[in-house]
Amino acid sequence: MLLTYRWSVPMFIAYAVVAVLLALALSASAFFTFTRNPQITGSMAKLGVPESWFPWLAAAKAAGAIGLLMGLAVPALGVAAAIGVTLYFLGALVTHLRAKDYVVAPVVALALLAAAALVLRIASA
Repeated sequence: MLLTYRWSVPMFIAYAVVAVLLALALSASAFFTFTRNPQITGSMAKLGVPESWFPWLAAAKAAGAIGLLMGLAVPALGVAAAIGVTLYFLGALVTHLRAKDYVVAPVVALALLAAAALVLRIASA
């Protein structure tokens, strides 16, 4: 029990930091997509993302942000949200690569951050 406690508290703190940072990034991106910020929507259109998908993608980002934050209290929800966000950014990476857009550092960073949230939430449960 003591070993679990020693490892789970630092892992939870690390999850909390990663989840909050990722939730902030997702919230901002969702807001800019919902409000049709030209920089965001122009980038998505350049990648071949249909405009009809914008509200759904923004909703997915917002749901991921909410899920990560709610995962602070409900571990299973945090795990599910981290899986969803990781898959979202892996899909974004594939979309960039299919469009032959190799400026993928932000997408890779966010995918890795989401994967880290997943590992940390599992380790802290």
